[in-house]
Amino acid sequence: MTELQLGLIGLGASAVVGVFAYNKWQEYRHRKLAEAVFKPQHDDVLLGATPPAARVEAAPLRSEPEIRIEEPAAVDRRVEPVFNDVPYSDPYPTEPGVDEVIEIGEPALFVEEPDAPPQFVQPHAAPLVQAPAKPVAKPLAEPVVAAPEELPAEVPASPVPAELLDPRLELVVALEMVEPVAVQQILHSQRDVLQRINKPVHWIGFNERNREWERLTPESTAKVRRLRVGLQLVNRMGPVSEGDLTVFVNAIHALADELMAVVDMPSSRVLDQAAEIDRFCAAVDLEIGINLVSRASAFSGTKIRALAEAAGMVLGVDGMFTRYDDDGRAQFSLQNFESTQFSPDTVRSLSTHGLTFLLDVPRVDHGERVFGQMSELAKRFADTLQGALVDDNRQPLSDSQLEHIRREFIGKPQATMASFGLPAGSPQALRLFS
Repeated sequence: MTELQLGLIGLGASAVVGVFAYNKWQEYRHRKLAEAVFKPQHDDVLLGATPPAARVEAAPLRSEPEIRIEEPAAVDRRVEPVFNDVPYSDPYPTEPGVDEVIEIGEPALFVEEPDAPPQFVQPHAAPLVQAPAKPVAKPLAEPVVAAPEELPAEVPASPVPAELLDPRLELVVALEMVEPVAVQQILHSQRDVLQRINKPVHWIGFNERNREWERLTPESTAKVRRLRVGLQLVNRMGPVSEGDLTVFVNAIHALADELMAVVDMPSSRVLDQAAEIDRFCAAVDLEIGINLVSRASAFSGTKIRALAEAAGMVLGVDGMFTRYDDDGRAQFSLQNFESTQFSPDTVRSLSTHGLTFLLDVPRVDHGERVFGQMSELAKRFADTLQGALVDDNRQPLSDSQLEHIRREFIGKPQATMASFGLPAGSPQALRLFS
């Protein structure tokens, strides 16, 4: 065995001996203490008891009541001795917090007072050892049950932002409900009727928690009390028709009856307003294209895709490569000059003799700058694919012609839109030119 093992064995043996010796010492000490406590040092109380007829005078208490000693009725009743000289030390103390009084001294005397409840007094002023009062446990607080979240009774609503509904572009109807109604119930109420209208219908509700107007969607689980419904008056298909307007008005009144809502329907000349907006849109609704045609051999679809993706363009379901800005808004797109559209399957084997870069003027913010970026990309495509930039008449496009297009057909129309309060690329413009 190693020295470490021998040392551990010795240490363990020492610990065992020490514990055994400590237990013996504790046993001896408690035995001595018990003998000292229970050793009788006075006469037996039972043998020296006072006869029943004896009277004892006690110190006056308040009105000096009569004091007498009550003896037990039965002779064989057990009477515990009281120790006066040796202080009592309970080896098993009462747990803290128990309201208990431990008396040291002679037996207590029973005192009777006229018209007073019986009391116990000490014939001598013996000290009282009183344990700490038991603390009164406070009742456990009942669990607070959160009340179901309710909408405020009245929350002032701000005007609907023009980005959501513009009275110049939509016929806006206000509905006020007495109680909040689920968004899904609202949207499904007149859905079949409103689907027959050829113009978009926009649903806006007031969120009373964040106090903001929000566009309502079928996925929403909220409830609203204030509702705004807008019928778009114009889009690229033209102004709203009288038939569509009638269907919309009847559907809104039916919705108000179902929801028990107060409806506010504008009484303006809606059809004249729609015709005026349509004339404005016709003056600025332009789409600028730059054509790239082959000089000899056709363009390979795989080369076109490689160049487009290198320029940050994405192939969409509409059959065009599109470039987006940081906010996800379309800037310009690239489509096949011929009838075949681009798709992930056809682009591998496709070949074409022409491409077209397109910019939608009213839907693009900062159109002049974006047109410059599109022109530079078209020139790089032309150099790589051995093609030429031409206009719709197959006439070559020079840098001066591209600059003229940028100023006259992009800069001026967008300036007109800004003066009308409908900046190009704004939410209102995106709804109007859809």
